[in-house]
Amino acid sequence: MATVPLTLENFEKTILEGGTVFVDFWAGWCGPCLQFAPNYEAASEANPDLVFAKVDTEDQQQLAAAMNITSIPTIMAFKDGIGVFAQAGALPRPVFDDLVSQVRELDMDMVREQIAAEQANEAVETPAS
Repeated sequence: MATVPLTLENFEKTILEGGTVFVDFWAGWCGPCLQFAPNYEAASEANPDLVFAKVDTEDQQQLAAAMNITSIPTIMAFKDGIGVFAQAGALPRPVFDDLVSQVRELDMDMVREQIAAEQANEAVETPAS
């Protein structure tokens, strides 16, 4: 499956409706981004049931800012609309393939429970004023 270009207009819909979505924030002038691109394309071809999207940070500066992108490439992963991974830097092919496997196997019920527990702890630690 080819990668999907993301914009401010289609980002949220893609993340919320895409199931498992990987996002590569990149730019054409970025050497490490260009080195990582073939690994990303290969992963998209090997995993046609997942969404592999790309955000050109030059064309989509507002989206990159909204996602707090300060370094490229940055790879993010979302599953069932929840951000489960974010890291700056080009990942070697075996590391990225392992990441794809780990995200695929995530137990999202457990992730939701962890998020709820963290939110409950934050509410206890930060009483309303």
